[in-house]
Amino acid sequence: MHISHAADAPAGEPITFDQFLAVDIRIGTVLSAEPFPEARKPAFKLVIDFGPAIGIRKSSAQITERYALHELPGRKVAAVVNFPPRQIGKFMSEVLTLGFADDTGAVILFAPDHGVPNGSRLF
Repeated sequence: MHISHAADAPAGEPITFDQFLAVDIRIGTVLSAEPFPEARKPAFKLVIDFGPAIGIRKSSAQITERYALHELPGRKVAAVVNFPPRQIGKFMSEVLTLGFADDTGAVILFAPDHGVPNGSRLF
């Protein structure tokens, strides 16, 4: 399955509300960010706190074009927390950090515009 990141891509196939609810998207706070030079595409290794129910999880995020490592700790991010872990090189990515492509294709992180507690679920 190919997912287009272009703003002019048509909407995906219709899904049911239950299918939407099956994707568990939570908010977390980035605890640390490190370079990931072994990744095929430029990426950072993130450690994210999703609160007591989900805990601390790791993610590989291709966000190097718009973010510097020092700006990421303390930042709120949204992620899918119920995908199976994915091995990326020697790193196990446990969640999918979410973002949108800007007009150049660089990833812009998705986050709430007001404070919400770690672990809050998107609905």
